[in-house]
Amino acid sequence: MNAIVIAAGYLLGSIPFAFLLARRKGIDLRRAGSGNVGATNVLRTTGASLGVLAMALDGMKGVLAVLLAQGVATGSSVPVAAGLASVVGHVYPAWLRFRGGKGVATAAGAFAVLAPLAVAIAGGVFAIAVLTTRMISVGSMSAAVALAVAAIAMDSPRLVSAGAAIAAALVVYRHRSNLARLIAGTERRVGGA
Repeated sequence: MNAIVIAAGYLLGSIPFAFLLARRKGIDLRRAGSGNVGATNVLRTTGASLGVLAMALDGMKGVLAVLLAQGVATGSSVPVAAGLASVVGHVYPAWLRFRGGKGVATAAGAFAVLAPLAVAIAGGVFAIAVLTTRMISVGSMSAAVALAVAAIAMDSPRLVSAGAAIAAALVVYRHRSNLARLIAGTERRVGGA
């Protein structure tokens, strides 16, 4: 049963809401904007309303994966695994040849259930970083690292802290092209080029 719940977490994470929402507007995210199949690219290519909706739906994937696991398993190991599976599903969705988004909103959703105060802190870090730099990528990476640090510092259960660290590492890894642009000074800013 545990394996089924974790697999369900992956399948939930694999639902490409950003891709589907943009496609309703006639846009293939894989060929538009940054080419990334995530909420930020929906924001860039279709506008704020669909971008926010994509982010909310991506977050719900993580929430549902963890809640489903908590409903059938005791302890934190299966919920953490299901939450991480939803992030992996978002990043590597079977339906889109394993080319998905960067996992930020889905990780936030999963850990909003597992470590809500740590997610609140990460959300604050995200807001400050984006307001300061006007770069969503900087906010996303900063928030991911803050989530892991906060989970550890707040003495969350060991498996939750480890899961937060794994999720943070995956989010930062998925932002490696953004890191290269940051180093080169060519990263896009919100409301700018």
